[in-house]
Amino acid sequence: MIRNRILFSFLLTITFIISGCGQSSTSSTTSLSELPEEVKSQLPSSLVDKEEVHLMVIRKIGGDDHTAQYLAGAKAEGESLGFTVDTFSANGDSAKFHDAIAQALEKEYDGIILSHGDDPATVDDVKKITDQGIPVVTFDSLPELAEIPNVTVTSQDDEALATFALDHLIDNEGEDAKIAYLWVDGFPPMVRRNAVYQTYLEEYPSLTEVERFGIAAEDTSVQTQNAVSAMLTKYPEGELDAIFATWDAFAIGAARAIKEAGRDDVKIYGIDVSNADLQVMQEDESAWVSTAAVDPKMIGAVNVRLVAKKIAGEETPQEFHLEASNIDRETLITSENPVNMDNLADILPGWGETDAFQEPWMQSLKDYYNQTE
Repeated sequence: MIRNRILFSFLLTITFIISGCGQSSTSSTTSLSELPEEVKSQLPSSLVDKEEVHLMVIRKIGGDDHTAQYLAGAKAEGESLGFTVDTFSANGDSAKFHDAIAQALEKEYDGIILSHGDDPATVDDVKKITDQGIPVVTFDSLPELAEIPNVTVTSQDDEALATFALDHLIDNEGEDAKIAYLWVDGFPPMVRRNAVYQTYLEEYPSLTEVERFGIAAEDTSVQTQNAVSAMLTKYPEGELDAIFATWDAFAIGAARAIKEAGRDDVKIYGIDVSNADLQVMQEDESAWVSTAAVDPKMIGAVNVRLVAKKIAGEETPQEFHLEASNIDRETLITSENPVNMDNLADILPGWGETDAFQEPWMQSLKDYYNQTE
């Protein structure tokens, strides 16, 4: 056990080194202290004499498109400011997540971003980070982290996400719909989404939950597909109207099961979005009617802006919720070309765009580095 842990720490260190050296767009950028005066004069005083700003983004979950988009958004935003951004995904492994944080502490980053820190050990880790004077921004992590000085807790507006999905479900299927609830406890965003769901069950007493299932694992979609396949045999046509999937990994599995069963009577209303999700939603006769989401690239970008403001000594909130949108299949299939995460804004105005925490000095850096590429 000890030997394996030492080996992992060694490999993790190598990973950090490789990720840092692999960022050609920032490894040769001008240090902040050497910027042209017209750019330098717009920087906060705490940044003027810095040689570089080095950020670390550590995400507990992984192996999914949402994670890839989130990390890509953080990396792109940081590099547009001339920062160096290292990223690491623990793929759901708590030990790797916390070891990565320990390694990051040794490297003395200017700022650290943590995603999906959902256990008490994360609180201890964040206190150790901030005790060293390093600011922290978190995403979809424990809400109590906001009580720690120099920490901002960010999340998708989970209440809005659940409301979008449930309103659409009730509008289409009726207040007396029979539904299956795909949800798993133990994660902050799931807790918030479930709170909204419970209020809907109280507000619409004829809304009937016939069954629920949920598991968070490396093969969540596969296990969900198997569970929904069994569920469909249990509930023939007329006994199950819709599925409320509180995570896109659930919706993907459910969509596969419904397609295999040849059922066109059961519809899916989901949360979260990725390229894979959009592809499934646009398939012929897809059961996936809509999904409520926030652009994961935008989330990563906003997290970087927040930690940049902290490094600059500027005021930041303890909490921030990112605005949600609802994406429906009917709109997607009106497009002449297949819709993906890159062109979704063409049919959903405002998607992926926000000026939240975008300061004039940040825009000045972006303009400078953009013209020197």
